[in-house]
Amino acid sequence: MSILPPVQQTRTRKKEEEAAYANMRLPDREIVGCINELGIPFTIADLQKPNPIQVQMIFEWFGELLMNKTRVTVEPAMKAAVEDAYGSGDGMGDALMPADTRNLMGFYASLRHLMLDCGVQDFNFVDLHKPSHDRLVKIFSYVINFVRFRESQTSVIDEHCNRAESTKTRIEQLYAENQNMEAQLDDMHANRRQMEALVAEKTKRNEDLKKRLLELRRNQERVAARLEEAKTKKGELAAELEDKTAAKLALKQESAKLRPYVLQSPSALQASLTELSNTLNADKSHIDSLDRRARALQTSTDSFAVVSTDVASCIKLLDEISIELAKEEEENAKNAKQRDALTERGANVREVERTEALLQRQLSKWAERTETLRAQSQEKAARAKEKMEELRAVHKKLTEERGDKGKDIERRRVRIEQTEKKMLDLKENIENEVHAAYDEYLKMESHIKLYITEMEQAI
Repeated sequence: MSILPPVQQTRTRKKEEEAAYANMRLPDREIVGCINELGIPFTIADLQKPNPIQVQMIFEWFGELLMNKTRVTVEPAMKAAVEDAYGSGDGMGDALMPADTRNLMGFYASLRHLMLDCGVQDFNFVDLHKPSHDRLVKIFSYVINFVRFRESQTSVIDEHCNRAESTKTRIEQLYAENQNMEAQLDDMHANRRQMEALVAEKTKRNEDLKKRLLELRRNQERVAARLEEAKTKKGELAAELEDKTAAKLALKQESAKLRPYVLQSPSALQASLTELSNTLNADKSHIDSLDRRARALQTSTDSFAVVSTDVASCIKLLDEISIELAKEEEENAKNAKQRDALTERGANVREVERTEALLQRQLSKWAERTETLRAQSQEKAARAKEKMEELRAVHKKLTEERGDKGKDIERRRVRIEQTEKKMLDLKENIENEVHAAYDEYLKMESHIKLYITEMEQAI
């Protein structure tokens, strides 16, 4: 065909169309019978001498049967088109193009698509306005054959129409679900942003609380160190107080011992001191004489010790002087006893004098120190008591604050963990729903494409 001249191609196409028309052409009687079966009064004479109004009514019926379109159905669209072109309200559109004419033109546009589907390629407006017998026979033959074919394929057409309707319904349903899912997704994104803001705020507050908790822990450690120092100092002060109390009790006992002497009058003490001095002087002179005699006796004893070796060889000679030696031994024993007594009395006197002086000095010193220590101990006890009360109050306050902070932190930690868990669950649910919706959307898209492909193939 491509190598043939254009004139021959046109002739060949016309021959093919004439051959097809010869196969599709129906007798006039059959055409009239079919139109009468549709409920439209029509005769062979009407077909041979067609009336435009009657022909338009038949075409309108075919349009309603096959396309659900008539001049009434296209009127709103045509009216809107005229109003868009000429404006509304001034009547210019109706004056330039009457309503019947524009409705007929709109119906002609839809009818032309139907004729193309039926196989009539050269359908024009003249076939409506000035129809001829040959043209009507051709057009009606093609349309009736198309209707017969359509009726023979009613089940397939209904099936595809139902599938198309179900697909359309499903598409609308999926579109509505998609809109709902998008709305839910937007709400979830908004909630997520809000929750992220809340989580960021909670995290910031948690960090602030952690810093404050660290500061409180450092303060607590410092307070604990100070408490330990206070306890140590308290122990030292208690030990010092016990030592001073023991020293005070000893001083009280010594003061009690010296109290009778202190309570005596100075004259009696002076007389007693004078008497003790006289007695001491007499004892000293006696002690001196006894010392001289003791030294003499010591010299004799040394002499006797020197000659004792010689006396041993002369024991027999000493039997005669044994009585004298016995007497000397008795005297020596007496002298020893007297010397011991004198030594002891002299020591006692010296000790009494020394003790008296020391006691006098110590009495004044200890009285002063006792008063000073009593005042200091009272002041230190008061300060220690105040410090202990302050430390107890601070410790109690810190313990309460620590308990409250611990409870608050624990509650906030539990809330934060619950919020994080909810956020994770919500995020997982959102992701699952988004993935499910996307998978469902892909499935529906593939089904729709498959349905469209099948409908195109069926059509």
